[in-house]
Amino acid sequence: MTNFRLLQTGHQSAAFNMALDEVLINRIANGESQPALRFYGWKPAAVSIGYFQSLEAEVNLEKCAELVIDVVRRQTGGGAVFHDAEATYSMHIPLKADLVPKNILESYKKICDGVINGLGQLDLNASFVPLNDIIVGGKKVSGNAQTRKQGVILQHGTILLDVDVDKMFDLLKVPDEKMKGKLITAIKERVTSIQHQKNEPCAFQEVVDALLTGFQQAFPAITFEPSELTDVERSEVQKLVDTKYSHDHWNSKR
Repeated sequence: MTNFRLLQTGHQSAAFNMALDEVLINRIANGESQPALRFYGWKPAAVSIGYFQSLEAEVNLEKCAELVIDVVRRQTGGGAVFHDAEATYSMHIPLKADLVPKNILESYKKICDGVINGLGQLDLNASFVPLNDIIVGGKKVSGNAQTRKQGVILQHGTILLDVDVDKMFDLLKVPDEKMKGKLITAIKERVTSIQHQKNEPCAFQEVVDALLTGFQQAFPAITFEPSELTDVERSEVQKLVDTKYSHDHWNSKR
């Protein structure tokens, strides 16, 4: 059996969430921490942009400031994401552990199996759609992103508890405002949430508990041991919050 830390860090700021992902990569790569599976939320709500995106081109910063919405750049690629009513996971896996395939697409699918199994615990029939989406009822309920640094795979993803597409498009910029209405209609037809699928709200912790069971099923060779952040880790996270993830030199770097 392989031991993983199970971290449930609750609802945190966007800067904290991204900083902790980086701290865990560094500490796992240096042998100072076991691999980790983390579940978390976002407070306040946030927009995260992919590593290669332009903040100014993708995000309505004035609207985010007006509505007190965090904005942060991820280490991973992909598009801009509005984080609000959702449960989020991140999994940190050393490549040398051979717990997932080295092929990127196959590794996405293996890790996403944890989410799919978790949704099954909620009586939702989910499936994986390459490269990195999970669908229920033919609609996207989860998007996932991955990076590999210092011999560690970081994959994180969102599972939508509910979704407000109109609010999302208030916060994100679109190339052509004349097409905004059509884009909103198209997204509503392609994106869903647990609440929409079950026709009832589902609590954050209920979803997290289901996801944990799903990851245990997907990775029977791993023991997920409940863990807390150490004082040293909290200090390292706060340093990155203060010097990187809350600052324009990172968030506006492209």
